[in-house]
Amino acid sequence: MIVNFSIVPIGKGSSLSTQVAEVLKIVNESGINYKLHAMGTILEGDWDKILRLIKKCHKKILKSSDRVLTTIIIDDRTCPTTSFRREGKKNRIVGKVQSVERKLGKKLKS
Repeated sequence: MIVNFSIVPIGKGSSLSTQVAEVLKIVNESGINYKLHAMGTILEGDWDKILRLIKKCHKKILKSSDRVLTTIIIDDRTCPTTSFRREGKKNRIVGKVQSVERKLGKKLKS
């Protein structure tokens, strides 16, 4: 399962790098595969572990904010015919990008 999430404290100004750093410390310590990008963080792993992690991150930011907006997008594949399921592959975070790069015949910025 791949999940993209972002946490935004409402009313904390336009710079959120301090809060992002707090969240990424928790994410990094979790051991879950992740990739930070400009608008959020992508996680890959087990449903329950990922949702517990997002809840922990949300509650951390809520401690220093009156209101927090958390957005979660879930990509969950169950089709046994996909090569990732069939071959037991992990790291779809990278694999999905590589698949597009192969089709384009060139490396993309990421």
